[in-house]
Amino acid sequence: MTGATGPGGSSGRTGAVGSAGAAGPQGLEGARGATGAPGTTGMQGLVGLTGAAGALGGTGAQGAAGLIGIPGLDGLPGIPGIPGIQGLIGLPGTDGLPGTKGDTGDTGLAGTDGLPGTDGLPGAQGDTGADGLPGADGLPGADGLPGTDGLPGTDGLPGTDGLPGADGDTGADGPPGPAGTAEYAEFYALMPGDNAATIAAGAALQFPQDGPQAGAIARSGAGTFLLPEIGTYRVAFSASVDEAGQLGLTLDSNLVAYTVYGRATGTNQITGEALVTTTVVNAVLEVVNPAGNSTALTITPVAGGTHPVTASLIIEKLG
Repeated sequence: MTGATGPGGSSGRTGAVGSAGAAGPQGLEGARGATGAPGTTGMQGLVGLTGAAGALGGTGAQGAAGLIGIPGLDGLPGIPGIPGIQGLIGLPGTDGLPGTKGDTGDTGLAGTDGLPGTDGLPGAQGDTGADGLPGADGLPGADGLPGTDGLPGTDGLPGTDGLPGADGDTGADGPPGPAGTAEYAEFYALMPGDNAATIAAGAALQFPQDGPQAGAIARSGAGTFLLPEIGTYRVAFSASVDEAGQLGLTLDSNLVAYTVYGRATGTNQITGEALVTTTVVNAVLEVVNPAGNSTALTITPVAGGTHPVTASLIIEKLG
């Protein structure tokens, strides 16, 4: 508690105002001590002497006013005058005696905020509030991008075959085709008499007599025959011979290899049949003992009886 106010002291002399010292750092707040008895008010110190003011520079003489002419350029600013010398600071006066306690001063400025305190412990969880009203439906979202195509499915099992349909009606007969033109000829020889005793290798058989004929197939000699048109011809030949040997066809003196027929033993006829194709008109056909063979062939006379035996050549144009 506050003690009683003591008697007021006499006023001391006012000391001279000293120069202000630099502000020191704020000290820590000390512990509050007990209130002592108020002392007597000291005398007010003397006011220090005011320093002398510096000398003021003299003012220059005013020049005569000139004629008013064209406004000139702005002049340069004048040089500022030198400031006067500051007077000396008076000596500090002696401390006066403490004066009587004055009236309570005005409330001082608020102190700086203290450091924030540590967070308190969290409070207990409150009761769960009632459910809020349901919100309004949101706007529909934009359509999503189309998905990628799925993989193709596996092929299904093949279906069973359907029953066969009923036979359709037989179509009408087509018009008859044009009549074909028959073209053929037969040539023959009778033995004995129509051939020499032997046919040497490379020589042609003779067929000097004519059988039935139609068309342009004709002979050009006893053993040569003309195939008048380019095309394919069926050729059949037969002859009775005494020896093992061969017979074949030539076209324009060239042996047609696939037309050679022969026998190795026995006494039966040599017969052959083949299709030959010509590439020029009037190709010459022959039945020959092929060149290069070592055996001359004997056409057998009256083979197997008393009548002459026929050697035959039949030619038919196919197309």
